[in-house]
Amino acid sequence: MNRFTILFGILVMFLLAGIRIIFEYKRAIKFRFGKYIKTLNPGFRWIIPFIETIQIVDIRMITFNIDSQEVMTEDNVPCSIDGVVFFKIYDPERAVLEVEEYKFAITQLAQAALRDVCGKVELDTILSKREEMGKNIKEIVELETKEWGIEINDVKIKDIQLPENMRRMMANQAEAERSRRARIILALAEEQAASKLLEAGKLIDQSPSAIKLRLYQTLSNIAVEKNSTILFPFPEEVLPTKKKKSK
Repeated sequence: MNRFTILFGILVMFLLAGIRIIFEYKRAIKFRFGKYIKTLNPGFRWIIPFIETIQIVDIRMITFNIDSQEVMTEDNVPCSIDGVVFFKIYDPERAVLEVEEYKFAITQLAQAALRDVCGKVELDTILSKREEMGKNIKEIVELETKEWGIEINDVKIKDIQLPENMRRMMANQAEAERSRRARIILALAEEQAASKLLEAGKLIDQSPSAIKLRLYQTLSNIAVEKNSTILFPFPEEVLPTKKKKSK
């Protein structure tokens, strides 16, 4: 009886040791004596303990950071650039069998591609066309990872660190550009104002009453302060009037 109980207990432990639960967002690569057998789908699965093993692969969207890379741009400006990679495994078997530690491999590819792409363009291009730089890096990394059953969904450049002296120069450049625009806007405003004043002067000059009304309006504006004394050195009748042309 004791032997039967022991054997039954060993059998139960043997069966329990082979139970595996695979989640919906994962796949399991099954090996028997180190040889690939098949890919297990989600659900309740059982393997032969000590003989069969599995390696779990996550098939969800995976993200990881590209460590900051020291890059010398085409116009000889040193800068530190980092980014982020989004990828997804569509063939778990190849991701395990074709490459060792696919995450590390993608990291190295992304770092090398970032240095290569950003080193071939000027700093202004990197700052203004981050999206385009990310697409170029994605294309380079994607060429290698397709053979591993991995799809690169996107690559983004997150941050660009510049030397302190370069930041000051860019700030001065931006300030000078804003000053230039302000002067242009002010000059255009003066030009438009002068044009409108010229038109108004021509209209007022066509009517003597309009000249008087304008004079009264000016006096009214001056009198608002109530602290000024207005003196006329000549009577109102001597104001210039438009003479009628003789027939």
